[in-house]
Parts: sequence; structure tokens; C-alpha cells
Amino acid sequence: MTRVYSFPRGGIAFEDPTVPSRDSSVTAFLPALSVIPLVQHPGGRAYPIVSIGDTVKEGMLIGRGQGMGSANVHATVPGRVIRMVSWKMADGKTNDALVIRMEGSFEKLGKREEVFPWESMLPYDLQRLIAEYGVVEMDGLGKPVSDSIALLRNAPEPITLVVRCVFDDPWLAADYVLCRERLKAVIEGSRIAARTVRAARIIFAVSQGEKDLGSRFLAEAGAWEPPSYLALVGSRYPQRNQRELELVLRNFCKHEGFELGSLVVLGPATLAAVHDAVKLKKPVLDRYIAVGGSAVKRPQVMKVRIGTRIREVFEQCGGFTGTPRRIASGSPLLGRGVMDLDEPVVKSTYAVFALLEAQKAGNVPDCCISCGECRNVCPVGLDPEELYKRTRVNGIPREALLSRAAECHGCGCCEVVCPSRLPLSSAICASALRGN
Repeated sequence: MTRVYSFPRGGIAFEDPTVPSRDSSVTAFLPALSVIPLVQHPGGRAYPIVSIGDTVKEGMLIGRGQGMGSANVHATVPGRVIRMVSWKMADGKTNDALVIRMEGSFEKLGKREEVFPWESMLPYDLQRLIAEYGVVEMDGLGKPVSDSIALLRNAPEPITLVVRCVFDDPWLAADYVLCRERLKAVIEGSRIAARTVRAARIIFAVSQGEKDLGSRFLAEAGAWEPPSYLALVGSRYPQRNQRELELVLRNFCKHEGFELGSLVVLGPATLAAVHDAVKLKKPVLDRYIAVGGSAVKRPQVMKVRIGTRIREVFEQCGGFTGTPRRIASGSPLLGRGVMDLDEPVVKSTYAVFALLEAQKAGNVPDCCISCGECRNVCPVGLDPEELYKRTRVNGIPREALLSRAAECHGCGCCEVVCPSRLPLSSAICASALRGN
């Protein structure tokens, strides 16, 4: 019997019938107008190196990253830059984007891809290519992968590359489909990333219900260096969070008899992008996303060009069955509200959804019924009820609040189960950020 590693307390079993099928993907239509943001990462704005009226080619560099946290931005279609637009993002910051009207011929689409050997390349040269082609972590905030590599450059302890295929959230359907359709690219991308960070081993962390997928990973990885291992982990949300994942992997390594060391955790979409950057000299032009929700007529997993407007994505799924009450990017658990349907798909967009009814905590203050459900599901062992009440009361000692609030990693489990629909996790995290 294969051992399954899971974090010891809290968490929820999250299911959603409005998620698209994981059987296969469809390729979205190419957009006539592409909106390419200069911020698709947590750092500063990429510096535009083209002007309005310029002609650009598919895959051409149009925005150069500036410093840590910033990544290069490329044109995803050939055409002409017709204007620059700006808008306020959910965090209050302003984003700028270049609008490209599609014209001319494609450099890569429909063409036979030229393959470049990488096995003899030095880690520094691999990192340079990953940075040059704008590869970011495509299932999070969009942190540049080259930054993560740089932080591990002089790590004194063993380094382990973790391929995170943990499907604790059904809205990760696009990652699952990508694993099935581009498994070889994910595997080779993991080998490239391991070479770049000088990893001692690769661990494929796969949800317990996807054992067959894990076996395919090991079979494809074969006897390549560094050695690969399969760790079956729980499927309770938030198993894929860094804290919970590291906790179970340390138990796995103890059982296997080796030291885990420093971790670099990358998802399948990111590793496929690493493969494309190094082996195909190709920037991030498109990505798999899950499109669904109770307001969408035909939910499906789609392969979409970066810069495609969200309204066009929904239109290609048949449009809406009724007026959506909530439209967001990501998962209903932690999704970021979409302010305008002309917002584009970016590198870190893994799902978009539209709901007929709000399915997340609302703003109903001070209606706690003290049921204790939030305490039962907190994986960190916090008391969200008590912390939430403290955030709403002035004139009380703040030290204890800040100390405990800083431990919250914002998984949102407490908000999902709260019958009063209180914004527990959101308020606690906000309090920790404000420092009051």
C-alpha cells in the first residue's frame, strides 16, 4: 500500500460542479486586439521599448523587466501597436498595457519548431534564457523564475526541486490538462530547472487521487539525473500551500532517508514555460486556463493567448446564462475580482469564472454565532473568530493580535465554512499587513 502524506489538521474538501471538464483542452481564437500589460509580475513595471505605431513580430520583446520582481514582456501576436491604456488594479496600483492590432504573418504559430540542445549549457546560461524569455511562476503572483533561482545560487545545503501537481482545488483543472497533454515538456522543464538550481533531486508531489499521473511522471523521467521521486500527498485544501506542502515533504524525506534541504517549488505550467524558453527559444505566448462558473454556458479548459480580453474568453464559451453576480480570476476561494471584462489574460491567469450568485464571504460585520467551524478548519491552528473580533475593536493590546495574525497565510478556509459569511481571513491578513 502506497503511503499518502497529508498535513495533520484543518483544511477542507473543496468541490465545485461548475468547473470545466478535465478531459481535454480547446484552442481559443486569436484575438484581433491584444492587450499586453507591462505588469504581469509582483515587481515594477516593465519598460516599454516600442512606441505607438511600431510594427511588432510574434514573440518580440516589447517591455524590458527592471530589477528584482520584474520580468520581460513579449508581443504574443504580430501586428501594430495602436495605443497604450491604463487601469486601476484590484490592489489599487495602476497598470499600463500596449494594445496590438493583429496584422502580418506569425513567426511561430503553425511553423515547425526548431529545437535547441541544452544539456551541455551551464546553469548561468540556462538562467539567462529563462529571464530573457520572461518566464514567471504561472500559478501564483507571477514571480520571475530567474529571481527564485538567484536566491538559491549560493545555498549551502542540498536543494530539492518540487514539481507541484497538487490538485486540492478543482479550479486547477487547466494544470491537470496541461500535465496530460504536455507531460514530456513538463518533465524536461523540470530537468532544466533542476540543472539551473543545481538540485540534488526532483520530487513529483502529486495528489493521492492522481497516482496514475505520478507513475507517468516517473516513467518518463526514467534514469535521468538528478534522481526523481514520487510523493503522494493529500488532496485536502490547502495542501498545495508552501507551508503545508513543505511539512508533508519533510515527512516524506524522513521516511525515504534523505535530507530535503532548500526547496524550489514550481508548477507544471511554469515548467512547461521553462522548457519552451530554453529548448524552443520561445517566450510565454499562451497558457492553459479553466473557464467556468454557474453563469457560463459551456465551461471548458482553453489554451489562450496572453493579452486576450476576458470578455472574448467568455464569448468563446457561449457567453452567460444570466447576469453574473461575481466575475473573477483564479479560484472562488481566493479569486481576484475582475473590474472590467476588457482586462486581459496574463501569464499568471490559471482560471476565470462567472457566478450567478456570490459564493464567497461577504461584508456582514459582527454577526458571528460562535459556531467554531473556523477553528476546526484552520490548518495553522489559529482562532479566526477571536482574531477577527480583535481586528474590529479599537483600544485593545495589539501585540498578541499581530503575532498570531502574521501566522495566517490567507488560505480562506475559515471564510468558506463561516455560516455568517464573515470576511475572516481577509480581515486578519489585512490587519497583519497594516501592522495595527
